[in-house]
Amino acid sequence: MKTLPDHVRSYFRTATFDENTVPAGLRKDHQIKPGVWGMINVVSGSLRYKIAASGAEHTLTPDSPGIVEPGALHNVEPLGPVTFYVEFYR
Repeated sequence: MKTLPDHVRSYFRTATFDENTVPAGLRKDHQIKPGVWGMINVVSGSLRYKIAASGAEHTLTPDSPGIVEPGALHNVEPLGPVTFYVEFYR
């Protein structure tokens, strides 16, 4: 898993989602803006994070966030009960 570059700073955070409120757009391949990084933070439970280009799949937990690189197609899938939010950096 990648790490955030040292020079980026947080500028926005989504609402907290659960397995019932995950927006449909997050469940299918999507990407964030060029120059923007994301961090998927799981508060409770677990979430599958898939990166389309590499085919990599990661199970995200409260101890293991997911890093989203600028422009990378990705999606998420709840693995049972989960709460999470996404924080954006630039």
